[in-house]
Amino acid sequence: MTANASWDSSRGSQSAAGEGDGLVSIESNIYRSLQTILRELNNHTLTVSQSKGVLRWTLHKTVLESPKHCVLLVKILVKELEKVKRLQYRTYIIPLLHTLIYAVYQSVYLPDDLCQRTYDLCKQLLTLPHPYCTIGLAYARLIKMEQITPGALYQRRILAEQRLQNSSFSLQEKVFVFADPAVFPDSLVTGVAADLEPEATFPGELDSVGAMVLHTLQAAMGESCNGAALKQALESLGCVVELFFHKVVSTLAQHTGDVAADRNSYCAKLQRIYEEILRTARLDASEGGPLCSCSLPNPELNFRIWREDNELWGAVIKFVRASSLNYSQECEEPPTASLGGRSRQLVTSTDSGIMRDIGTQDQPSLTRRAGQRRRLTQSDRMALMRESLEEPHATTGAPLPKDERPFTARIVVMGDDRTVGRLAKAYHSLRQREARCLYLTTKVSLELYYIPVSSESPVSLSEEGNIFPQTNLAVSSYLEKMDPWYECNISSLGRMIPKMAKMPASPNRRRKSDSFLPDVISYYIRTAIQPIYLTIYSVKIIFFNPGSTPVEDVFVCHLELDFPNIKMTHINEGSFRITRSTAELEGVMISVKYKRLSVSSREEDTAVSLRVLSAFIDAIPTTESEDPDLSCLTVNFGNFKSAREVSVRTCNIKIRTLENKAFCVCLDKDSRRTFKDVQCVEISRCLDPGFSLQKPSKPQPANFSLGDTKDTEEDHSATHSLPLPLNTFAGVGH
Repeated sequence: MTANASWDSSRGSQSAAGEGDGLVSIESNIYRSLQTILRELNNHTLTVSQSKGVLRWTLHKTVLESPKHCVLLVKILVKELEKVKRLQYRTYIIPLLHTLIYAVYQSVYLPDDLCQRTYDLCKQLLTLPHPYCTIGLAYARLIKMEQITPGALYQRRILAEQRLQNSSFSLQEKVFVFADPAVFPDSLVTGVAADLEPEATFPGELDSVGAMVLHTLQAAMGESCNGAALKQALESLGCVVELFFHKVVSTLAQHTGDVAADRNSYCAKLQRIYEEILRTARLDASEGGPLCSCSLPNPELNFRIWREDNELWGAVIKFVRASSLNYSQECEEPPTASLGGRSRQLVTSTDSGIMRDIGTQDQPSLTRRAGQRRRLTQSDRMALMRESLEEPHATTGAPLPKDERPFTARIVVMGDDRTVGRLAKAYHSLRQREARCLYLTTKVSLELYYIPVSSESPVSLSEEGNIFPQTNLAVSSYLEKMDPWYECNISSLGRMIPKMAKMPASPNRRRKSDSFLPDVISYYIRTAIQPIYLTIYSVKIIFFNPGSTPVEDVFVCHLELDFPNIKMTHINEGSFRITRSTAELEGVMISVKYKRLSVSSREEDTAVSLRVLSAFIDAIPTTESEDPDLSCLTVNFGNFKSAREVSVRTCNIKIRTLENKAFCVCLDKDSRRTFKDVQCVEISRCLDPGFSLQKPSKPQPANFSLGDTKDTEEDHSATHSLPLPLNTFAGVGH
């Protein structure tokens, strides 16, 4: 069956039979490998296996050895997707979809019938609920583009990731990998940095420019292209390849975005470019030959240690400045140290404040310098608000389509819950900075990714009633529950990274492109297109010292209140005869005011006073019975009367000590974000600074009131809250 396919033609019957038997064997091996991956997907009884991601990586590496192997993988994936859709095995749909589109990216040539079958399959997924229909629609558009202009997916990806200069395609991407020094020791930093070094071009290999030309021409011409001769010609031309590179890019640009684009004219133009290349290299390839494998190179991964909070956005600004051709100094605001969530600049004043020092019109002596704060225009306000409306959580209806911005910064952070907390703080700081001076919002599309790395031993997931273990990887555990494919590829990678530092460096190491770490990160940033939104909570910290300024900060995972261990002696005296008995009462008397959530989702103001030993506030669900959509906080108070805990669920809470005893506050389990001598904390959903630019609407007259004003304010707070979008494979709807 496979030997007689249109993409597996042979010239001789004997060679065809031998080659067909070989392809049947390879097809069987690919099918078995795919079934092993799907079986591992449902393996949740024991500690998560570290080999899950290796299986997927090995499969893709195996099929890259020959263009025909990629076609076999696409064929098998399409069959499996049709089967799981028919049998409603929805757990397998998303892993198979991402594996399919990545195989299409890497394929040199896809036959027309197989490409059409893949497109029809993606369209059939539109009848399924989110996220299957969302991912199916996105991939259907990509497959349609590949049908009309073969080679477009590979070409656009390599142009953006490698930032190849051309006049037709201006989009550029850059990947930043930030590691938390609290998790990464020096030995681990050295090992990871060595793995993420840029790939070197080996002898006999084409650079990114030549690889793009080779792949595009082979994808458009198919079996009529002599891949070996074309590769030899490109290697011999040297710098002349740049000329043909621009011709190929302009040809694609002319046929992109046109509804009535003609594939025949597109392929005919590329055919003429192919013939011109061979003539220039003085090679004769009148007959077709075997196609050459041309894998998609990994993007450059800029690995850094995240020591200062402003390093993250400073790197993004430097990327935009270096890449932008029309950079303007008018709206420049360099990253500065953050003090209480605000950026400060020192300006020397030349104004004495004395009226007589202000000169006359004829002889001015001093002039007042214009203020440094620049008021945003109406278009700037709309740009900030549109940034939030593009996210589906922010509206009751469908999200607005995202504008295509010239730059894309992909931020990959590696660490534990402390790292995610720092990322939330940096993201909130960026929105505050943009609210004062709009710069990045209109130029850069920010994509956030998270790779959990911890030195802790893996925790078994089979414990009943505790699917989110109390470790420093609570965010990771939640993402794994929402997205099993994230667990297989990314969480398993995070468990392998600490062991990679202990591996001795082999002098006979294989090619750099065979490195596991950059390959998995590249797969992650290319296929993880569905974000999971973590709610960011704002906390206002008030200190005992009246001279101390209250501090406003944010957290996304966990907040802990540490009360001093106070012991008091309580004396009871009997009435009939005098007896004395003592009982030790531990803890601190606190006042708690919060909005209690009921079953009907209504909120009620509640105020209680209780003596507690400790308090823990979790924004990530810790048990299966809790709401998985991160809609509220879970507050646990350790009661002094017994070992039990008093637990409440709320979105807004205020905790204040009623005694002359201070307590400590720790955000996101990070000792670097600990506040002492605290008297009161106020916690609520963090509002998006972009919406604070709107002028508050005038209150309606009482005769025309449509409801309670308090409910309106609460709805406004919930609608315009600021979440942290972490890209995953399935998204929140899985």
